Amino acid sequence: MSENKTLIAYATKGGATEEVAIKIAEVLRQKHGFEVDLVNLRKNHHPDISPYKNVVVGSGVRVQRVYKEAVRFLEKNDFEGKNVAFFILSLEAGNPKSYDGAVAKYIERLLEKYPHVKPVATEAFGGRMKILGFTVADARDFGKVETWADNLGEKLRSKA
Repeated sequence: MSENKTLIAYATKGGATEEVAIKIAEVLRQKHGFEVDLVNLRKNHHPDISPYKNVVVGSGVRVQRVYKEAVRFLEKNDFEGKNVAFFILSLEAGNPKSYDGAVAKYIERLLEKYPHVKPVATEAFGGRMKILGFTVADARDFGKVETWADNLGEKLRSKA
């Protein structure tokens, strides 16, 4: 298992989480030299994590729930010896007034259920909402995504 091998496994429905996962992968590759594979958990429910030292898990939130594919991935995998990071996208997280509540509701509460998952980093990013294929709200901040990914790269480097 190479210290540079990183898996970004994400659950998306409208593509917003995928776009954020791609940005995180770009930063980890270009700024930190990581070898990164991206896996959409809706298409591949059980990717093999054994070749990876670093596993980043991301999910959108819809109707106040983290997508079941991401929850199952956290539940079913043994992350022993791996550096894990977790992020979500939610419109609530994009609003400074409701950010802390989004972190508590979607990250802290979820991770309490899975004590075997000990992330080195977590983040809640603003999400996007589409209705009938049209974007009606987009609270994503790709500058924040890039900063978090850069900080994550530094943390992963220090754990190598």
